[in-house]
Amino acid sequence: MAYPFRSIENKWQSFWANNHTFSPNFPSTKPKYYVLDMFPYPSGAGLHVGHPLGYIASDVVARFKRHKGFNVLHPQGYDSFGLPAEQYAIQTGQHPAKTTETNINRYREQLDRIGFSFDWSREFRTSDPSYYRWTQWIFMQLFNACYDTKADQAKPIDELIDHLSQHGSQNLDADCDENTPSLTADEWNALSNDEQQTHLLHYRMTYLAESEVNWCPQLGTVLANDEVVNGVSERGGYAVERKKMTQWMMRISSYADRLLKGLDGIDWPEPLKEMQRNWIGRSVGATVRFQVSNYDAKIEVFTTRPDTLFGVTFMTLAPEHALVNMITTDEQRDMVNRYVEQSANRSERDRMSDVKNITGVFTGAYAIHPLSGDKVPIWIGDYVLAGYGTGAVMAVPCGDQRDFEFAKHYDIPITNIFADVDIADSAHVEKGETRIANSDFLNGLTVAEATQTAIDYLEKIGLGKAKIQYRLRDAVFSRQRYWGEPIPIYFKNGIPHLIPEHSLPLTLPQVEKYLPTETGDPPLGNATEWAWHVADEKVVSVDLIDNKEVFPLELNTMPGWAGSSWYFNRYMDPKNQNEFVRKDKLDYWGMVDLYIGGSEHATGHLLYSRFWQKVLFDLGYAPVDEYAQKLVNQGMILGESAFIYRKTGTQTYFSAGLIQDQNVEPIHVDVAYVDANNVVAHNELHNWRPEFGEATFELEDGQLIAKREIEKMSKSKYNVVNPDDICDQYGADTLRMYELFLGPIEQAKPWNTAGISGVHGFLNKFWRLFHDNEQFSVSDEPPSSEMLKSLHATIEKVTHDIDQFSLNTAVSAFMICVNELTAAKCNHRAILESLTVLLAPFAPHICEELWEKLGHTPSLSNEPYPIADPVHLKETQITYPISFNGKMRFTLDLDAEAAKEEVEQAALADERTAQYLDGKTILKVIVVPNKIVNIVCG
Repeated sequence: MAYPFRSIENKWQSFWANNHTFSPNFPSTKPKYYVLDMFPYPSGAGLHVGHPLGYIASDVVARFKRHKGFNVLHPQGYDSFGLPAEQYAIQTGQHPAKTTETNINRYREQLDRIGFSFDWSREFRTSDPSYYRWTQWIFMQLFNACYDTKADQAKPIDELIDHLSQHGSQNLDADCDENTPSLTADEWNALSNDEQQTHLLHYRMTYLAESEVNWCPQLGTVLANDEVVNGVSERGGYAVERKKMTQWMMRISSYADRLLKGLDGIDWPEPLKEMQRNWIGRSVGATVRFQVSNYDAKIEVFTTRPDTLFGVTFMTLAPEHALVNMITTDEQRDMVNRYVEQSANRSERDRMSDVKNITGVFTGAYAIHPLSGDKVPIWIGDYVLAGYGTGAVMAVPCGDQRDFEFAKHYDIPITNIFADVDIADSAHVEKGETRIANSDFLNGLTVAEATQTAIDYLEKIGLGKAKIQYRLRDAVFSRQRYWGEPIPIYFKNGIPHLIPEHSLPLTLPQVEKYLPTETGDPPLGNATEWAWHVADEKVVSVDLIDNKEVFPLELNTMPGWAGSSWYFNRYMDPKNQNEFVRKDKLDYWGMVDLYIGGSEHATGHLLYSRFWQKVLFDLGYAPVDEYAQKLVNQGMILGESAFIYRKTGTQTYFSAGLIQDQNVEPIHVDVAYVDANNVVAHNELHNWRPEFGEATFELEDGQLIAKREIEKMSKSKYNVVNPDDICDQYGADTLRMYELFLGPIEQAKPWNTAGISGVHGFLNKFWRLFHDNEQFSVSDEPPSSEMLKSLHATIEKVTHDIDQFSLNTAVSAFMICVNELTAAKCNHRAILESLTVLLAPFAPHICEELWEKLGHTPSLSNEPYPIADPVHLKETQITYPISFNGKMRFTLDLDAEAAKEEVEQAALADERTAQYLDGKTILKVIVVPNKIVNIVCG
């Protein structure tokens, strides 16, 4: 008897939606539990079976916590600003909002089919003006804040202005740009308003600055470092170059130390924490200044090894370093210019990760060593990045392997400053008890002693000082695209000003084209209505800009991570139009208790969102400075791709078994055309894609056989499995349980549709426990002790597994239990009611149906979760292995309460004992209660 999953799932999904079953109460006396998924970007391809895994896991926990008496917040929405919709708009002219709406409707349809217990009444999209009005408001708070280094927190910019007006820069503990001029109070007060506003940009938490950025000409926008992979854009694979542009920046570097320390107080995966630690990159060392020979310029470097100063034999500048053009000699200029141009076409990640290739060019200039006075040649090399540290490094070939290989490659002298160490073949990178040599006043000191002595001396002569440095740089916040949040700024005399807060949201204007303008401005430059009338406080025609009351608005939009950096707070109060979240709701819901999403966001969303949360906390808008207590990274569900082989330069395709040594290339084919035996329906390929139109196939025994490989599930690899197809054939409950059954949630695992029938069979078997010949039949008779033992062992196991997030083993426990109850012919209400509630978080549709059939009022979502009774877990019998001289010969089932003497007597009295003694004398009987009996004889 197969259970009717289609009608059951439709019925209960409608019931949950109509009755708002999963909307939490506020206020509530219940303890709260906040479960959150990283909300999806709605792509045109819809969901494949790999996407719902994290949602299924979080849904199990959300449902479990409701059963445990918690007031559960489990919302969902859409991260709906993004490049794909904009690229589609460029290609077709269709407004991104329309594309996004279509995609969201498709996502919602698919999500609903899987039966998630989301509170859809809290749904929002980051592209809704009612939402991004508050993203713009948060930008305003950042613009009107600076970082107090003494208090170690953000403060209102007004406090900084008060200090400048009374004391100038004296005793000013505020993080600022390195080139910030120092002012007296009189000098500050003498500045015009425009001059004061320009000066304040050196301190604001969000500010305008010229910086090196990743510019993608094909996409027409700047990309963050995490959006560039192997030198090309993550989206589309387009070439990326380095370019200087004036951009909005976020002063995340002010929070570097707090972002590091905050990791210690949250339960996030250690590999992800380590990724953030490395990205932030805390280093302890010293800054050292080298005078450039024959120029009024100094090169400042940061080093973690000031003990190695006397080992410096050359310096390397980033190709983009501001001094390169000035100090390069005429003889070297052509070579330097070519190298700089080549470097501009490589991404920072490429340059950092390329440890095999050694490249560089001598500038022809020299620096003066601050301690020895020797001339040190200045090179440029693209392994040095302008944005990291000072964009310059002092090279110590004897103590750094990369410097060693660079020096060997270009025949630069190497000075050995380590006593009794051979550096003929490689640099000496170990510190240990190494002592310093050939280093004047540092000779004979250990590394630690020399480090401090060198710093003290540098500070004494004014050419360096101790410093803690971070690799984390301020985040580029501008994007030269249309489909993003408008930045609420207008420019008066070139100075940025905020539009009034009550004028928010500043909504996207209509444009005819989504490409940059002919003059190179971002797409918003195409808008005819995109100027700010100060007096009327509204957007007006750009033709009015010459009017003294009308000023140009910012043409850049915010990056994709802006809306996702605070959305977890908005879910607490999504309909509030008066404030970003009401304080009592923030205080009640507090932190996200369980956050689930991919580790690929480690140095993007998960870092920026922690930064914004800390700013909101500092300014008094958030009650906690970390927003997610526990984070789980779900692993990928991998696809099983199918390949055939094409002879290079032809339209001839081969079976996998025929390729031999021929010059062929693998070609993906859609798994929809490949059966369980890897046979490809090759005749259908002619109509699948144009390149197969004229294809000929060399067959293997009359068949085209594909080769299978496990890869990332992706539309481009034609290995996608649609969850709708699984729901149609097996039901949503089967899909939910099978995805969990595949393996530990954190690990990658391959999808195999053939394996799903086992889980579907389990649910059918569970259904049959309640039915006799298709009629509902449940007994009120007391269950047997074995039935109770099976149930309570399962309760104990599943409860433990959910707490430990071992959901795959929980599914296994259910299967064992149902098998045992089936064997026991159990249809007892006392067992099945508890088992139904127990299984409900995993397979909610079938359990809701059975709960109603058991005579209860739906929904069972808040029914108390069963508790394992130790009485039923207690073993009544122990199986003892009976050994003779250490060799086990047979087993004996005895009462678990039997005393040691009773166990011995029972073992000796068994007729098999006499058989194995075979006339030998019993020398000793060893009884280990509840474990073994060993009879020693001879």
